[in-house]
Amino acid sequence: MIDREKALSIVTEYGQEHIMKYFDELSEEEKNELLGQIEITDFSVLSNLDDKANNNKRGVFEPLGAVTIDDIAANSSEYKEIGIEAIRAGKAAAVLLAGGQGTRLGFDKPKGMFSIGVEQELYIFQCLINNLMYVVKLTGAWIPLYIMTSEKNNKDTVDFLKEKNYFGYDPEYIRFFIQDMAPSVDFDGKILMESRSRISLSPNGNGGWFSSLVRAGLLDDIRNRGVEWINVFAVDNVLQRIADPSFIGAVIKSGLQSGSKVVSKAAPEEKVGVLCLEDGKPSIVEYYEMTREMITLLNEKGELAYKYGVILNYLFNVAKLEEICDRKLPVHIVDKKIPYMNENGDLVIPTSPNGYKFETLVLDMVHMQDSCLAYEVVREKEFAPVKNATGVDSVESARELLKANGVKI
Repeated sequence: MIDREKALSIVTEYGQEHIMKYFDELSEEEKNELLGQIEITDFSVLSNLDDKANNNKRGVFEPLGAVTIDDIAANSSEYKEIGIEAIRAGKAAAVLLAGGQGTRLGFDKPKGMFSIGVEQELYIFQCLINNLMYVVKLTGAWIPLYIMTSEKNNKDTVDFLKEKNYFGYDPEYIRFFIQDMAPSVDFDGKILMESRSRISLSPNGNGGWFSSLVRAGLLDDIRNRGVEWINVFAVDNVLQRIADPSFIGAVIKSGLQSGSKVVSKAAPEEKVGVLCLEDGKPSIVEYYEMTREMITLLNEKGELAYKYGVILNYLFNVAKLEEICDRKLPVHIVDKKIPYMNENGDLVIPTSPNGYKFETLVLDMVHMQDSCLAYEVVREKEFAPVKNATGVDSVESARELLKANGVKI
């Protein structure tokens, strides 16, 4: 851990000396807490405030076609063979984005620890590892699994998976890393404090996974293993196939730099990001950014032109990721209601936005690729998101989809 002098030099460099205003009055435990926070905080995001007006500008969108379910079925043997060969050669790894809590499920632990079972315990982490184990058994090769946690849920996640013996996965192939944190600031650019010993921090967005992995020193592990492709996926889709040999094989066969699993939209207005082109390069347009014309536009087949929704399951080339990391992802600035400590030392819970949070987004990582293969999957077989307790994309809907796919719950 950094010492007082190093911490002071960091905060001074960014004009945020107030962070250490009470340092000498803190207990040893509180001092260590604050030093630890300063060490994991990416203060460089503050420079983005200088160009806030241009922060979220988008380019010109165009539709992007996909390798369809029928195309994949026609070439399944070849795709699968190429993918299995790559996995057996140690060229594929997986990264699980698991930094979130189960708050929206009424659960105060990491979301992956939530049991979706009815008659038996069936944890979200267990579902995902079971899906990955299918590929291990098929190929006879263990796939390196890197699990990204957050400052808040790392200990719970690590302890839980260890207690459950990693649900049968070989721990030699599992590595944990903590997502980098970004500070929250007021509208004048001053970092907000939660208390005298705690900076107001939040995870730096789903695009921060690779920079966080690098900062944790795991790029050497990836290089030493000879990994060339990383399959990135989110914790909340219990049906997704991970390190899917057919997906990996299709991307390798295509010669493209990256791949994204997609599903056909259930309806034109479905609230899902759509894989497309932006200024001629692959990108994702969020549902709230789409014009009415884009939502209803039809192609020559009479189908929706902006048809393919992303499910946060991507395949990236390691060499290209290193190049992107050197160039830095765009940072998005978002107005938020941020609890903070006022000058009297009292915690204030604002009722309207009072500052900014900084996020990097995986859609920008996609946009920094020269090309991306849209790979269509069957929604009912690979898309069961657990975002809410009830209703759409919920525990209830995911349970029904698991049962429909033969999973005992």
